[in-house]
Amino acid sequence: MHKVPKKGRILIVDDSINTLEVFQRNLTSQGYEVFTASGVGEAIKILETMMVDLVITDLRMPKVSGMDLIRHVRENFKDTEIMMITGYASIESAVEAVKIGAEEYLAKPFTSDELFAAVRRVMDKLMLRRARNKLSDIPPAPYGIIGQSVAIKKIFSEIEKAASTSATVLISGESGTGKELVARAIHYTGTRAASPFVPVNCGGIPESLLESELFGHVKGSFTGATETRAGFFQTADGGTIFLDEISDTGLAMQAKLLRVLQEKEVCMVGSSKTRTVDVRVLAATNKDLQMLVKKGIFREDLYFRLNVITIDLPPLRERGEDIVLLTYHFAAKFARETGKPVPAFSDNALQVIKNYHWPGNIRELENVINRLVVMTDGDLIEVPDLPSLMRFSALRTSGFNRPLAEVELEYISNVLSTVGGNKTQAAEILGIDRKTLREKLKKFKLDDES
Repeated sequence: MHKVPKKGRILIVDDSINTLEVFQRNLTSQGYEVFTASGVGEAIKILETMMVDLVITDLRMPKVSGMDLIRHVRENFKDTEIMMITGYASIESAVEAVKIGAEEYLAKPFTSDELFAAVRRVMDKLMLRRARNKLSDIPPAPYGIIGQSVAIKKIFSEIEKAASTSATVLISGESGTGKELVARAIHYTGTRAASPFVPVNCGGIPESLLESELFGHVKGSFTGATETRAGFFQTADGGTIFLDEISDTGLAMQAKLLRVLQEKEVCMVGSSKTRTVDVRVLAATNKDLQMLVKKGIFREDLYFRLNVITIDLPPLRERGEDIVLLTYHFAAKFARETGKPVPAFSDNALQVIKNYHWPGNIRELENVINRLVVMTDGDLIEVPDLPSLMRFSALRTSGFNRPLAEVELEYISNVLSTVGGNKTQAAEILGIDRKTLREKLKKFKLDDES
């Protein structure tokens, strides 16, 4: 039998071997990793050796009762949830079980669907609680940049070094990696923090207007110049100008920028007079400037002028657990903005988010989480809630070099889990009839008819 993807770790405690076998088979079919114990002592030993998400315990057992186990778990394993199962249903025992820490109470007899629904409710509550805890665990964000990875800690160090000088800095990285955020961090932690920070998107201004925008113009210098106006360099005097996507400037503009860097002077369009400016230049690019130099598209002398200090920002896909931190950060941010509770993310959903390539980097992640918070009705975000491109990418990646049967098993298991084990709904989603689904479940040993 192929391995079923696991959604959580469950410990079943019951003195009946038959009951343990049925529970294990049924819950394993739903994607859970299941362990069993025939008594409280054995259960405690398991709890002490591994992290368990949920304990499902019988009420009445020889020697030590399920109530005693609930008390022990609640006192010693605070990140583990508890559900009680009993054939001796009573209001008193239910109240007592809940009082001492049980999240759910299920009376025998019950169907497998009732069991799956109860387990899912408990696991959802656990994930929500962990999500709240994770939010409180998000570390302080130096310079407004969230992350704890080795790659981002290196960037923090480089920002500190760059901020201590007045040297020109070239920030490179893919689109959406946070180049302007790094530029702001350098400015606002440096000696020019009290002076202006002026960001300029060189790629967003038509080439014909860029010179006027950067250096200013005098009245009458061109059609539409109805008044004399200072440019961005004059506005940034004493502070910092950030030239974003500098690779998008033409060769003529590059020559003018080189003069500013060399002479510390600007000349307004339509004027023959120059004006001295005290401006620190930070530049950014999402292209390989060295390659553009070789192609004759970017001036080599300007490249060397800009490339005094270089900071290369890593793409999001190389930042490991930072993806999870950013996911929860954005979830909390947009939940506040919309007045909704902060959602939790299922383990499978987080896995897809972590494994996705993120070509748009942090900007793409922020947009995805914004959409999820706005469009998802519940408090838990699961794989089906994610954009179809992400789901397809995850399926495609996980499907390579794997037998077709294994991929099919995984897909059927995931569908069943999303509908709480309801075979009719699962068959509809899969596009097959219920008989075919039963045959596939039998083939993969996922049937739970007993």
